[in-house]
Amino acid sequence: MTIDDDLTRDHLVGCLTFAHPATADHLEALRTRLAAAAQAAGTLDVAYRTVDTPVGPLLLAATEQGLVRVAYAREDHDAVLQALSVRISPRILRSSVRLEETTRELEEYFDGRRHSFDVALDWRLSAGFRREVLHHLPEITYGATASYAAVAALTGSPKAVRAVGTACATNPLPVVVPCHRVVRADGALGGYLGGVDAKRTLLALEAAA
Repeated sequence: MTIDDDLTRDHLVGCLTFAHPATADHLEALRTRLAAAAQAAGTLDVAYRTVDTPVGPLLLAATEQGLVRVAYAREDHDAVLQALSVRISPRILRSSVRLEETTRELEEYFDGRRHSFDVALDWRLSAGFRREVLHHLPEITYGATASYAAVAALTGSPKAVRAVGTACATNPLPVVVPCHRVVRADGALGGYLGGVDAKRTLLALEAAA
């Protein structure tokens, strides 16, 4: 099943809707049945959905191993899905079922009721030193920040400050893997793949909780 297949199904759903007007609930039920059938047939490699959050719509994508991608709108969700089809599998389908737990934990996080995430993660989109850096980021306490140099020290490579910045900038799992807690040594926010405003929002949310 490919993105094209998914788009074709959406097109067919649209045509059927034109011929036989249906409600949004009916369409969602149809998509759910299609996704369930693909899951049962073992042809759904990557499930995705979007959720609205205080930092804008986030694309969530998961394999059977776990959450594999969180993407901000500024990353271009269509481009992200295309990249997933190349790097993981073209058998991608919009489906909420596999992402229900992630969605629930994100809602709790943005409500200030969750300080860490428990969902299984699929790390395949990060490797080497970048992956090592990302594994250390949850060690930064909720509501606190750490400098790029401090994170480099955590990895045992204190001179790898620039490489830590690159790892954060290419984090495939932002928010869940908290690269937003890494700031410059002088306290300035520094860059963020979701934009500085999103970084500021996340840090303010955690400081207020």
